[in-house]
Amino acid sequence: MKKIISLTLCVIFAIASTVGLSCCTAVGSEESDMINDNVFPSHEPYGKGIGAMPGRVVWSHEPDSVDWDGSGYWWQTDNFDEAVIKNMVNDSIASLGGKETAAEGWDSLFAAHNMSRNKDMGYTNGEKIAIKANINGSAVFDDDTSGETDMSYTNPVLLKVLLQSLVEEAGVAPGDITVYDVSRLFPDYMVNMCNEGELNGVNFVGRDTGIPDENTPINWSYEFSGAVNYIPTCVTEAEYVINLANLKGHSYGITLCGKNHFGSFINGNEMRPPEGANLHQFLTRNEMDTYSPLTDLMANYELGGKTVLYMLDALICAVSEGSSITAENSKWQQAPFNNDYTSSIFVSQDPVAIDSVGADFLINEPTVTGNNGALRNNPNVENYLHEAGLVENAPSGTVYYDGNGNVVTNLGVHEHWNNSKDKLYSRNMGKDEGIELIKTGGKQNTVSEPLGQGKTLIATFSRTGNTQKIADYIHDNIGGDMFTIKTVRQYSDDYDTILDQATQEKNSNARPELAAYVDNMDDYDTIFIG
Repeated sequence: MKKIISLTLCVIFAIASTVGLSCCTAVGSEESDMINDNVFPSHEPYGKGIGAMPGRVVWSHEPDSVDWDGSGYWWQTDNFDEAVIKNMVNDSIASLGGKETAAEGWDSLFAAHNMSRNKDMGYTNGEKIAIKANINGSAVFDDDTSGETDMSYTNPVLLKVLLQSLVEEAGVAPGDITVYDVSRLFPDYMVNMCNEGELNGVNFVGRDTGIPDENTPINWSYEFSGAVNYIPTCVTEAEYVINLANLKGHSYGITLCGKNHFGSFINGNEMRPPEGANLHQFLTRNEMDTYSPLTDLMANYELGGKTVLYMLDALICAVSEGSSITAENSKWQQAPFNNDYTSSIFVSQDPVAIDSVGADFLINEPTVTGNNGALRNNPNVENYLHEAGLVENAPSGTVYYDGNGNVVTNLGVHEHWNNSKDKLYSRNMGKDEGIELIKTGGKQNTVSEPLGQGKTLIATFSRTGNTQKIADYIHDNIGGDMFTIKTVRQYSDDYDTILDQATQEKNSNARPELAAYVDNMDDYDTIFIG
């Protein structure tokens, strides 16, 4: 069947999600006329994007990944399609690295991360990787390792397929991987399923087995009282960290990749290390332009400095860390979820960008804000993101160090989307700096087959060159024949004159005579026209 596609923004989204392109638009292309409805104040991008594709956040949404009828526990593995989630992870890794396959994507991510540390190399066999999971809902008040709770923690199926991707696609030996959260205990079933078959040998470290590296205390950039905090040896002995956080609300507003490291240190308070460290005082202030330990952890050379990948588990999202997850309070209203589960994952190499995107989703979701008063209409929850985006000259006046004596000058890029409908960031709109949100997967695609298969024609009539830029972008990524539409009667270069002429032609249903035609139109399977 022939596909004829208009080069307007709504279709560019479908094209981009189908072929893995950046969802960008040039100046002059059509955008939604919806006003900015974000609770967060709009501002230019703060900081500079980092990663193999700077500032890129990949969002994979697959409704088929979750099939929970609301009975039993949310985390039971039968509620999730492992094969679908595995594809989501591998496709996201490829897209984040700007590559075609997950193997190439991992190579790109490791190389980019090492380049930022002045190392011209990719992953080397034998290097250790520590994965920080968020096991906050497990063994909160006792030593129960059954995992039988309605509260949230890392999705077991997502963790398993992430491990499979590392082993199968990145070539990492299972024994060189450690999954840790030294503030909680891992469910037995999760440890067992993540050690089956080719994953045999993956290590798990909880608060019962975590060993503090007393040579590596956390040196905060701001002086305050509290216990001395040591990073665990499973991290200090690792060459890389993967930050696997949850997209969820919190009793202090939000908890994303930044706060995930509240489970990355050991002190005298075994059950509640952040309380022993006296960190909650900074979260309860609910003020902007104040020091944030989240920014400090993001900057720490052993934590953020080692992180090769940030991932948000958004398959089923909790409204708060202490809330029971039900079918009713985990189905989101905003598009494209439309009163269904979020069924998503987000990945990035930019810690500021991914948390900025996560914050936009959370504060604009009625299901979350309707059940979480700390987040509802509260823009102050982004204080740590302002501190991180403007870290070289932080609004609080704090000079942030990397924990090893070096002043931090950039952690990534922070901004907010244009509105909750379009979900566009600066790089999506053709800017040189800012966040780039790329959406993959999902049934929302208007094209049922991959574009670029068969014969493709890209036909354009471009007065100022903006439409031509979009056409060139598509051509560079999927190929095809280019055709420039020209009329026998030339149009004026004056904007007002050409606007009047176009209005007259539209009202009279005119069809201006073309100077040239496509002779073999029937040969094309896909036609882009704009």
